[in-house]
Amino acid sequence: MKIRTAKTEDLELLSPLFDSYRVFYKRESDLKAAREFLAQRFAKEDSVVFLALSEDGDGLGFTQLYPLFSSVSMQPVYVLNDLFVHESARGQGVGGALMKHAMEFARAKNCRGLTLETGIENPARHLYERLGFKKDTEVFHYTWEI
Repeated sequence: MKIRTAKTEDLELLSPLFDSYRVFYKRESDLKAAREFLAQRFAKEDSVVFLALSEDGDGLGFTQLYPLFSSVSMQPVYVLNDLFVHESARGQGVGGALMKHAMEFARAKNCRGLTLETGIENPARHLYERLGFKKDTEVFHYTWEI
């Protein structure tokens, strides 16, 4: 398995994975919109996507990070917004490898760290805890949606 930073040239490989990620979260499949969304992220350079590839070059999974800043620590921090492993590649360490790659990226960027949120029932939470992510018990997380 190889993990690398995805680029515009990877849209054909990445878009079906991203579409499957959205379907996993109970959204309607829309491959064209998924491709456009990712194309905009690459064009605007407002996220970083790491892509896991098999030895044959097939897409196994991805993670997408969005940059933020912590005013209190005066350091950058990345939101690990998306992590997805194709169903056929689950249980093979792809998710852990993607997470470790993202953690090394944050270290190299001298960030405060990574932050993420996940559903209470999401089995990936065990991976996060195993890698040293701590469940926040000191602050409430609020969302306002239009």
